[in-house]
Amino acid sequence: MNMTNVKIKWLAFFTLALTTLCNTAIAEQKQALGNWDVHYMVVNTPFLTPEVAASYGIVRSKFNALVNISVLDNTTGKAQRLDVTGVAKNLIGNSRALSFKKVEEGDAIYYLAVLPFRDQETFRFEIDVQKGKDKQTLKFQQKMYVDN
Repeated sequence: MNMTNVKIKWLAFFTLALTTLCNTAIAEQKQALGNWDVHYMVVNTPFLTPEVAASYGIVRSKFNALVNISVLDNTTGKAQRLDVTGVAKNLIGNSRALSFKKVEEGDAIYYLAVLPFRDQETFRFEIDVQKGKDKQTLKFQQKMYVDN
């Protein structure tokens, strides 16, 4: 097993652990959009180990969140390779473009983006997932907190 496989498997385990064990993390959520189940979660980057963060080019900071998106076909359950773009807008209308990086491991595919934020800042997320002509938009809102 090469180092990349180990890192990605650790990331998958980390994501699962966060959703089930961590009281301060926001649990994974899902929306059915067209033929897809879009899973999403937003967590603070200090939850990542320095090694994992560095391997994916993620800056750990109490003022950075990690946006994690995965898209599954809702009939086969297979992860989808597609284009993911998005924006996060705070309540006064300031927009931050989200630059997603695709991470693949075997059958699992994750799309990761870093979002800088201020304590108690609320964002409205609009994330487009597109494969060919099929395009869906995931919309959700989340308030961010700095972990001290």
